[in-house]
Amino acid sequence: MINATWKTMTADAVALRRTLHASPELTWQEHNTAQIIRRELDRAGIAWRECAGTGSLAVLAPKAPGRHIALRADMDAMPITEATDLPWASAAPGCMHACGHDGHIAALTAAGWWLKKHESRLPGPVTLIFQPAEEGGHGARRMIENGALDGVDAVFGWHNWPAIPMGKAICPDGPVMAANGTFRITIRGRGAHASQPEAGRDPVLAASAVVQALQQIVSRRLAPQHAAVVSVTSIVADSPDTVIPEECVLGGCIRFARNTLRPVLLDLITETAVQTASAYGTEATVEHIPRYGAVVNEPESAGLGRAALKEVLGAEWLDDAMLTPVMASEDFSYYLEQKPGAFMLMGAGEEGRRCEPCHSPRYDFNDALIPLAAKVFFQLVKAPMP
Repeated sequence: MINATWKTMTADAVALRRTLHASPELTWQEHNTAQIIRRELDRAGIAWRECAGTGSLAVLAPKAPGRHIALRADMDAMPITEATDLPWASAAPGCMHACGHDGHIAALTAAGWWLKKHESRLPGPVTLIFQPAEEGGHGARRMIENGALDGVDAVFGWHNWPAIPMGKAICPDGPVMAANGTFRITIRGRGAHASQPEAGRDPVLAASAVVQALQQIVSRRLAPQHAAVVSVTSIVADSPDTVIPEECVLGGCIRFARNTLRPVLLDLITETAVQTASAYGTEATVEHIPRYGAVVNEPESAGLGRAALKEVLGAEWLDDAMLTPVMASEDFSYYLEQKPGAFMLMGAGEEGRRCEPCHSPRYDFNDALIPLAAKVFFQLVKAPMP
């Protein structure tokens, strides 16, 4: 493999991406994916070690004297049924690469092939991080606990983003993606016959009021300078049509740009739910489930990311119409809590299905990004360019 041309490596990486897309695996179940990655590393003569079970670490030029840079790709798929007719569509029922992690793997693998070919010319060590369980599984945290950042000076990652046009990107200083969490609100009332609502305490009515009140947290309880989202995403009160139920359960999520907002939002959600439910003669209990922190770029590293994007994509690389931070979340936040670094969003959007958003059953990764993302990595580690 290391004797191959960059054109051949790119073609092989596209084929690899489509193989991965056809055989997706869910969070912490990426056993076959890990085998495929390790096989490709072996094929290029790249030494690797297992990390966090299905994750893999490979270090190139370990004795080079310069800065030690880590480059990361995530691996897991999502519990979504694919709705495309592509030749490489998922063969796993109810599971698909709906977020492009297959493409992230392919880009980092192609980069690894090229860097191995030019290993003697690398100014410093380069760690390739193939990370499982990004989709809610806190895989980055486990990778760090297992030594993924040992000896590393800076860490970089990227994500494809269909809402950004192909050939454009963003890499701001400070927050680039939001922190998140989920909540579950159980409202308990008193069941009754639907014809006698006065004999009960209706948790469905109370839940409706709680939903309305929660929507006012961002608009009326937070300063407008704060980027935050509170979304109720489910209401469950299973009951026969003629019965007022005993309880109703709300589920939802929060997003926020600054980690310091988490306790503020949690307190406001609890206060709002409990007091609103009480006004309807019901009781509310609130459970909060923390997920990821905000992805916050270190300014010097973000500047290096912007320089690399400009070199690869051209002078008009910046999508200045894209609002930041993006309110989606990413466990790359764990890496940036430990080391300087930056996370980039690279545009994948083109006419037709290339504009399907991540997490859509009709989404497919844009293969044209594979060589571009790899070249951005080459710029960051100061490797020879193809």
